[in-house]
Amino acid sequence: MQFLIVTGLSGAGKTVAIRTLEDLGALCVDNLPPMMLVRFMEACKTSHISRPLVAIAMDIRSGEFFDAKAVVKMIDEARSVGYQIDTLFIEAQDAMLVNRYKESRRDHPLAGEGMNLEAAIAAERSLLQPLRETANHLIDTSELKTSALQAKLRKIVAQAGEEPTLRVELLSFGFKRGLPRDADLVFDVRFLPNPFYIPELGCHTGLDGDVCDFVLGHPVTQTFLVKCMDMLTFLLPNYIAEGKHRLVIAIGCTGGAHRSVAIAEYLCKQLQAQGRHVSVTHRDLALEQAHWASGKQ
Repeated sequence: MQFLIVTGLSGAGKTVAIRTLEDLGALCVDNLPPMMLVRFMEACKTSHISRPLVAIAMDIRSGEFFDAKAVVKMIDEARSVGYQIDTLFIEAQDAMLVNRYKESRRDHPLAGEGMNLEAAIAAERSLLQPLRETANHLIDTSELKTSALQAKLRKIVAQAGEEPTLRVELLSFGFKRGLPRDADLVFDVRFLPNPFYIPELGCHTGLDGDVCDFVLGHPVTQTFLVKCMDMLTFLLPNYIAEGKHRLVIAIGCTGGAHRSVAIAEYLCKQLQAQGRHVSVTHRDLALEQAHWASGKQ
């Protein structure tokens, strides 16, 4: 298990960093009081947490509890007994930090009581210097876009033993109940032959073999699936490179019980065969089955 201490200047981007690390699969704790560091690491170790990286944000928000020199000493002591710990220090130029605080209209943790923003930033730099000098990773976000910061963080996570992944969520639905709001890609498969109008198939679903064979057996379906998989094979690596962590692919037919279900299940198997992290949900399947049942009564 690898631990990463995330620290640095207020306004430099630590919050974005913690959120990104969490999206990449790390267990993240924000603003942990320094005296709890060793106890927390012991708890992680005894809990047998399966995540390869635990990120812990510590900085001057802890007020009187924070002492950079003491934190450096604790890290050294923890390393001496076998803990794997790296330190990430995030900083930015003074002018950039001043602009960010003016835009956000938030107060610097050290500002107030006769200390203006520029003086607070200078004081924080001085207080954190021991951690900066011993940091394994140093990132200056002055001219760094969020996507570039995320790319640097992905490298840190990869070094901890976990490559960046994209969670693909396949969702079948029925257009008559509306489009899924969180869909990134929507495929309309209402052009495919509809098994609903086949008497022996109408009350079966895309999870049943006979309906699945009917939907997938048509040449138009096979052509669509080849083109769809070709597009997804191209898109997914590019989404990962861009920093996307979750992709919702919605497959829609009329009711959400036949064609969309069969296609979603097929795509799930194909993407899993490529080693992708894929899940499938059938949003309207139960509702459609309940509708059929009520019509029979």
